Amino acid sequence: MTVPDKQINCPVFIALAKQVQRSRMHTNLRLSLRMFKNTLLKALEAAGTRIRSFDESDFQISNKEGINNLVTEVDHAAEEVIITTIKENFPDHQILSEECGELVQDSQYKWIIDPIDGTVNFAHRIPICCVSIGLEHEGKMILGGIFNPFINELFLAERGKGATLNDKPIAVSKKASVESACLVTGFPYTYLDEPNGPLEVFDRFIRRGVPVRRLGSAAIDLAWVACGRFDGFFEHKLQAWDSAAGFLLVEEAGGKVTQMNGDAYSPYKPGIIATNSIIHNELVQWVKGNIPQQS
Repeated sequence: MTVPDKQINCPVFIALAKQVQRSRMHTNLRLSLRMFKNTLLKALEAAGTRIRSFDESDFQISNKEGINNLVTEVDHAAEEVIITTIKENFPDHQILSEECGELVQDSQYKWIIDPIDGTVNFAHRIPICCVSIGLEHEGKMILGGIFNPFINELFLAERGKGATLNDKPIAVSKKASVESACLVTGFPYTYLDEPNGPLEVFDRFIRRGVPVRRLGSAAIDLAWVACGRFDGFFEHKLQAWDSAAGFLLVEEAGGKVTQMNGDAYSPYKPGIIATNSIIHNELVQWVKGNIPQQS
């Protein structure tokens, strides 16, 4: 079914596009972060517009592995416009995307895409979902963007240049302890029946009265840690497209991101802990099961 696009009237895209256009007047045509950022913005906006075009329409929903691991025709439509936008500008770049998989090419650049992170929410018309796109260069994330088109929140991060929400700088919270923190987590579609599994870890926090939320979108979880709404995030099983943009946001906002055991983070490893950095080591210990005694 073809649905007419509904244009997103998001002032931040207009302002950022003008900034990028002005900056491009002062550079030559070689590859640069300005050009990458311009493509990222176009892809995020195009995907957001495509997603919103289904606001008042029915759409097809199907199932992947697991009972409620959903994919919709909107995921595919958004993914198509993202990849088309990237390929129009950088046809030789590699692509890793949730629905279509990996396009391997002889390039040092890889775009890592989740066309809709939080598909179950989207399928139930819950507006906690987003487009997430990260750009990796020689194995290092250099640029990331997360856009929730339902509330017009655009998060951007550039390696070494900080993070923004709707073009305003953001920073992580200053909460100093886990017991005073507001945390967020997620659960896999197929339960991990293993020692120190998701429910076992979750149980530790709720038994001590630590608030732990579950939004259903890891990318938004990370973005909200980056802007200080949450103090920490942990999850046992993610894919690269879930965290590629978000973990860079947290780091550029002053936070810390590691694997669940505290080792250096890679989006190609399943577990993640992301915090304001102040509570990071303490949260790692809580996740491991080393909980301080109550005073």
